[in-house]
Amino acid sequence: MSKILIGKYEGTVYPEKGGYTGALALGFGPDGKRRRVKRKGKTKSQVLDKLKQVVEDLEAGIKAPANYTVGDCVEDWLARGLKGLDDGTLGNYQSLARKHVIPLLGKAKLADLRADEVDQWLDGLSGMLSTRSLRLVHAILKRAIRQAQARDMVMRNVAELVKTPKGTAGRPSRALTLEQAQAVLEAAQSSRLHAYVVVSLLTGVRTEEARALQWAHVVACSDEEAEWRPVVKAGFDRDRFAIYVWRSVRAHGDTKTGKSRRTLELPLRAADALRRHHARQASDRLKAGEAWHDSGLVFCSATGKPLDAANVRRGFRLITRKAGIGESWSPRELRHSFVSIMSDGGVPIEAIADLCGHSSPAVTGEVYRHQLKPVITRGAEVADAVFGPGKSA
Repeated sequence: MSKILIGKYEGTVYPEKGGYTGALALGFGPDGKRRRVKRKGKTKSQVLDKLKQVVEDLEAGIKAPANYTVGDCVEDWLARGLKGLDDGTLGNYQSLARKHVIPLLGKAKLADLRADEVDQWLDGLSGMLSTRSLRLVHAILKRAIRQAQARDMVMRNVAELVKTPKGTAGRPSRALTLEQAQAVLEAAQSSRLHAYVVVSLLTGVRTEEARALQWAHVVACSDEEAEWRPVVKAGFDRDRFAIYVWRSVRAHGDTKTGKSRRTLELPLRAADALRRHHARQASDRLKAGEAWHDSGLVFCSATGKPLDAANVRRGFRLITRKAGIGESWSPRELRHSFVSIMSDGGVPIEAIADLCGHSSPAVTGEVYRHQLKPVITRGAEVADAVFGPGKSA
């Protein structure tokens, strides 16, 4: 047994079971018990190197045990770092972490994780996941290690030193043509989602905004009145209707951004669909009796419970199949279709941005660039109208 001194810490190295064990005395803990740390290796030099690393971590304030793995780090983040998120987002993070992060990187010790290993991991997933999913799994690792850094479990975040590669090409969002939109509206008439489809297509609200819409936020007024009142009090015998898009099914009920809070006047067809939907819901309430959940939601189940996103997707696929356009459409594409129809109708992009609740027209142009009618031809059209096709200035 030989005594050693590393920094201010005294210790010993001694042979044990065909190798060597080193132990450092770290003083006494808050409970008054002596604190020691041990490291093992095949040679004395290996043990000394490990003990030196322990001292470096101690002096840097690192508190992670030697066997703290990437899997431990990600599980800690899933347990503590997702507070306040809605169930859908929480489930998505958990699924991605336990399918693509923990099984492939989880056994590595967090302190030993290197940027090259993160690169190889992401490259291996790039042929399986879309670019968006790759960014999400990369973000999970970065955020998990960031939380570990905040708790003095690791020195640096190697995941932030790596660039996310491109993944597989996902299916781009599409927009219904006017003919397809008419077919969908017709096919939806016999569905419980009829009013949902009409309001979504004719106002461009997000799916999470539609599912959170409450009757208190459906308002009406007549030409003689200057005051907008909830339709449940004012009734549907009015001239104008609007919805307050102030909520979503996101965490805390907030809309996506502050600019997303908006008031939209309803087209008459949407108002009529809501009138019939309100009558149908009153019938559902009577049938449900004591089983009815008085949530105040416009779009809900037959017992008043909030609509599940998966159920909405399934119901919408049945509608699109009945409309003769296949089952590959999703409810969010009603919003894309709204943008396309507005653009084809000559509505300026600035107005479309306001209707969609975007922070700026630039966001609308980026997100819905495939749905927007090109406006770069406008200058040529005006010039031709002024000067004529065969004249020179």
